Amino acid sequence: MTLSPRQRRSSSARRVRTTPHPALQEQPKTHTQEKEKGQDVLQNIQQLGQTNIPQQLSENGIHTITIIGQIEGHITLPPQNKTTKYEHIIPQLVAIEQNPKIQGLLVILNTVGGDVEAGLAIAEMIDTLTKPSVTLVLGGGHSIGVPIAVSSDYSFITETATMTIHPIRLTGLVIGVPQTYEYLDKMQDRVIKFVTSHSRITKEKFRQVMFCTNQLARDIGTVMVGKDAVDDGLIDEVGGLGQAIAKLQSLIKARESKGGSTDALDSDAP
Repeated sequence: MTLSPRQRRSSSARRVRTTPHPALQEQPKTHTQEKEKGQDVLQNIQQLGQTNIPQQLSENGIHTITIIGQIEGHITLPPQNKTTKYEHIIPQLVAIEQNPKIQGLLVILNTVGGDVEAGLAIAEMIDTLTKPSVTLVLGGGHSIGVPIAVSSDYSFITETATMTIHPIRLTGLVIGVPQTYEYLDKMQDRVIKFVTSHSRITKEKFRQVMFCTNQLARDIGTVMVGKDAVDDGLIDEVGGLGQAIAKLQSLIKARESKGGSTDALDSDAP
């Protein structure tokens, strides 16, 4: 059957009306996705203090975690304190280990210290990652921030950054019995053992700087500035962000060249 010109125009019009332009179909969906992404970024900033989480890393395969303020333990600190919550950091480290797209971890520290067990827990998690990791001390990496700073495969400190090493303190109720001091000594040994086994500083030297009495006016301990921490074997190298990222990328390449083996970084170990 042959259609007249009027019938053909009517049929074409119906086809145009029933088939919208692809751009018009995608626009509402794209707008919704952008809105949801913006909400996710805002929520991440509020909850974790950063814009991306391990599921949303950039294309370079490096994920960054910041340890700032005071490391919060089992007791919530006042709202005016800047804190790093271990219940936020530990799940991120688990996700980093499980995410195949993440090739390396950069940890940036500017912390005054905090809870001993929370700091050691974070340090142990970083140490046991099978993926390359680098730490960078900016501003300060004091107290329990020291074990976190040395827990990575390689550590950097800027020239003006400082690290305060001092004995462990207790707050709150203290029972004046010998067992209390034995408990403190055991906890202190945990910190000393971790730091000396993950850096080049000896136990004797670390105890010496920890119990030094002529450095601080109202405390016992030592403040190390930049190169001092490297000279004493606590930190590997003086450097900044560029050097830290370059070192992490070289560790990632070294791991990839050996087939992604978890022992790639320990090839020099006996």
